[in-house]
Parts: sequence; C-alpha cells; structure tokens
Amino acid sequence: MSGYQGRVLRVNLTSKKVSFEPLNQKWASQYLGGKGLGIKYLFEEVAPGVDPLSPANKLILMTGPFTGTVVPCSGKLAIITKSPATRTVLDCSVGGHAAGELKYAGYDAVILEGRSDSPVYLNINDDHVSLESAEAYRGMGTHATEFSLRKIHGDEARVLSIGPAGENQVPFACITSDLYRQAGRGGVGAVMGSKNLKAIVIKGTGDVRAADPKGLAAAALEALKNDVLTDTNLWAYSDGTPMIVELSQSTGILPTRNFQDGNFDSYENLKSTAVSAVRAGKKGCLSCGLGCGNYLNINGSALEGPEYETLALAGSNCGIGDLDAVARFNRLCDDLGLDTISTGNVTAFAMELTEKKLFDFGLKFGDVEAYLQVPHLIAAREGIGAYLAKGVKALAEDLGGSDFAMHVKGLEFPGYEPRGSWGMGLAYATAPRGACHMSAWPVAEEAYGQRDPFTIEGKAQLVVDLQHYNAAKFSLILCDFWALSFETMAKLVGRVLGREVTAGELTQAGERIFNLARQFNIREGFDRKDDTLPPRIHKHPLLTGATAGKAMPQEEFHRMLDEYYFLRGWDNKGRPIPEKLEQLGIS
Repeated sequence: MSGYQGRVLRVNLTSKKVSFEPLNQKWASQYLGGKGLGIKYLFEEVAPGVDPLSPANKLILMTGPFTGTVVPCSGKLAIITKSPATRTVLDCSVGGHAAGELKYAGYDAVILEGRSDSPVYLNINDDHVSLESAEAYRGMGTHATEFSLRKIHGDEARVLSIGPAGENQVPFACITSDLYRQAGRGGVGAVMGSKNLKAIVIKGTGDVRAADPKGLAAAALEALKNDVLTDTNLWAYSDGTPMIVELSQSTGILPTRNFQDGNFDSYENLKSTAVSAVRAGKKGCLSCGLGCGNYLNINGSALEGPEYETLALAGSNCGIGDLDAVARFNRLCDDLGLDTISTGNVTAFAMELTEKKLFDFGLKFGDVEAYLQVPHLIAAREGIGAYLAKGVKALAEDLGGSDFAMHVKGLEFPGYEPRGSWGMGLAYATAPRGACHMSAWPVAEEAYGQRDPFTIEGKAQLVVDLQHYNAAKFSLILCDFWALSFETMAKLVGRVLGREVTAGELTQAGERIFNLARQFNIREGFDRKDDTLPPRIHKHPLLTGATAGKAMPQEEFHRMLDEYYFLRGWDNKGRPIPEKLEQLGIS
C-alpha cells in the first residue's frame, strides 16, 4: 500500500513480547489513518466496560498516509485510547517529529497493551525493538527524561515521555515530545503511566513511498504556494495562536474567572504583541510550512508557548494577567506532564469554590504565588493537589459547585465561551471526547466571522459538516492550522495511493469515523443525557464586554440538538440508527 508501511508494531508490556503484524488494509481504506484508524483498532480490541487504567486498555500510536512525505503540515502523531478522565473514546495528536521517525522506522502504528511489572521505556530502532529499564528515570520530569534518553540514543532520536503526573495517573496527564509538544487532553499520559511505560524512543532510517512521487511533489508544491503560504495562514508564523486572545476579548468570549465572564481587564498583558516582545525564535513540526511555535525567553526562563488555550485557561480564567506567571505555569505543566487546559480549569474552579466558601483551597483569582504551586501539588497528588487531581467533574461531585463546573462528560472546557458562540456550545456537547475544540471549531464563523453567534439557525448543519471535515483531516493526518479543502486533500491522497480519490469519498470517511467514535461511547453507556452543557451556560448571562447579558437558553440548545441528531441519522437519544450504520459500513 503506497503511503503506508503496511506494518504494525505490537508490544505486550506484561509478557515483554514484541511482535510485528500486517496493517489491516481494509480498515485503512475505510478509516484512512491517524484518528480514524486508531479508533477502529481500539473499537475492535478493547471490550466495553474496561477500566481505562487497567492492563486491558490499549494505547495506540498511529500515523497517516501523508506522514513522512512531502505533503505540507503532516507531521503530527495520533494517540488513541479510552480516557481515564471521561471513559469515552479518546484521540489526541502531538506535533514535532516523532510521527515521521516512526514511519521511517517502518511502522504505521504501535499498539501498547498490558502492564509492565517495573518502569520501562520502549526503544524502537528500525527492526530492533526492545524494552529497557526506566528505573533511573522514575519521578523525572519530561525535559530531563528526554535529554537523558537522547544522550544515550543520539540527538537524532525522537522521544515521547511522561512526567510525574503520568506516573501518578492523574486523569489529565499528557504525553510530551520535542520538549514542549503535548498530546494533552483526556489523560493519555495517565494510561501510559498505568502501563509502567515511562518513555518511547524512536529512530528510523527508512523512507516512505508514494505511488506517484513526481505527481505528489508537484501537488504538494502547488498546495504550499496556493493554500499554505497565503495571507490567511501567515498569522500562524507572525503571531501564532496568541493572536486569538485579542479576537476573544473583542468578541466577549475570553474565559475569565472560571467562565464567570468573557471579558478580562488585563488581557493586553497576554495578547500576541506581549508574547512577540519576548519571543526568541520560531519553530515548526516536521514538513511544516507555517511555523506557529513561539520560543520565549522571559526573565531567563525559556519555553515554547504559551499557546492561546494556555493563555486563556491558565491566564484570564484564573484571573492571572501576568505573562511571566502564565509562562512559568505552562513550563511546569509541560515538565510535570499536565494538560494546561484541564489544569487551568481545575485551578479556576477551586478558586471559585474558595470564593463562594464551599471549600477553602487557599486559592484566589489573581494570586500568582499560590497559583504557581498548583502544578507541583497536582502532579504529586499532595495537599490540595490530591483533590484537584480528580478533575472538575469529580471535584464538583465531592464538594459541590456543579452549576459552575465547566466540563462536558468530564473533560474541562477549552478557551471559547459558548454563550457568545452557540454553535461552539453544540460542538462541545457532541464531541466524542467531551468538551473539545478540535472536533469542530464553529467559533471561527460565529464570533470571529460573519454568522450570528446568538442563534441556533444553521448551527447544527455547520457543526455536522465541520466534524466530518476534521475527522477526515486528522485521520490523513494534517495540521489544524492548514484550512485546505476536501478537493485539495483528495488530490494529495490520490497521488500517494495511486488511485483517484474524490472529495465525496473523504467526506463519507469523515462521517464514518465520527459515527464509529459515537458507537464506542454508546456501548460505554453514553447517550443524549451526556450531550449537555453546564447550567452556568443556560442560567447565568455574561457580565461585561461585547457579550454582556448573553446566555444560551436551554430550550434553544435542545432544539439545536434535536436538529443535529436528525441531520446525523440518529434517534432522539443520540444513537445512530441501523440504516445509518449500514450506509457507512459499520457493523
């Protein structure tokens, strides 16, 4: 199969057995790669009801047909598992260079199963695969782990690792690569920690073959000139995601003080010009044509980031308007192996619980000193960190505050206030992994675009279309920041595979992938009762700025959800009807 290596590496950590098997070509043709193919393997291999932190859960690393080729912006690695935070299907992606290295080593995927009886790391060097002792790295941060392993295996080695948070199975622990790139959401790092797997080292010396290499090179160059290096995409290099701070502030959707408001008085300290003023360099992933990464040097502290989500959730949402403090919080989370979105959310929630006298965590909005202690405490599960490590949903169940616990299905909110972007609210409610901005991003057309953000009209169709688009795009795998068309994707994948591929074929693949993810969640007990938003979104209008006085009426939300289910071919409980599954080839 051109574009694929045709080989899967399977590692049983219990028996220490390493085996090689053919890639399932039928599944690859139906689910493409990355997100979609990883979900298919997980669906078939993990039984319903499995504890996400048990040896029976699996952690799947998946590349796509574009990985390691000349196709621009195709450097990400998909990581798929069952989430310990939500018990839903979970797919994440991590940028950098690990995906290409895995493909050059000769593998489309790695399937990790079981649990080692002692800390180990996986060493992949082309066909030479082994499990090595990681005792020396126990308790070590991700930065020191990566530097130590590269010192042994060479600077050209690519490393995926977890920090203390993953070892301690914090349900929002992440996996880090290239020091500052994270597979962040839903607890993939906790699953890796539950398997006693500290790191994965990858070195590859092979290549990736396209069916039509000259045609692919020409199509990739055309896409680079006409689609990637355009005025609409240059923001990624000039500013990166911090530019969204200004967009969100001006439209009244910047999360502030645990989503009590969408307007932050100190936003100027976090916006793109403030970040650019301390920027020391730029960085892109493998095959990147955009270079969105910002290397900062603030008061002698260096890091890549913070990205918008961190500036919003660990900044304005915690009442912190100090860029230096947010950058230090970001760097701590990266090294300890914590998702900054969930860590920022649970910190803000604890601040509001303290403010409302429901439980005194000793945390107040804007208190930098106490705020900077939180990542250490969560990663170690010590002191207040033993509470906060549970996440917002479990914390609310224990201590109260469910009306303002900002999560969907147990996954904390990203950085877009849905009272100022109603389609974004529907996207949060229906995303397979919980509150998620990667499943669909309608805010670009609503708050940041020309669509009325305060109506449900046309939003169900918008969200459905975007979910199909992203499911296909992230399965091929392509960067979120490249806004290419289905037609361009089809042209590129046709050159790789050596056959005609249509835009309609990719659209249907996206729909198939999304419905399979839904089926995974349904067999875990999820349905309409879980496709909800926190009461704050419906009951409490925003306070100031462009969205002052705005809330999303609950009856309007349910009308929008009804239309969404109808358009999808699902019943009124949110379950795909048999005819829809048959149409998509899902048994």
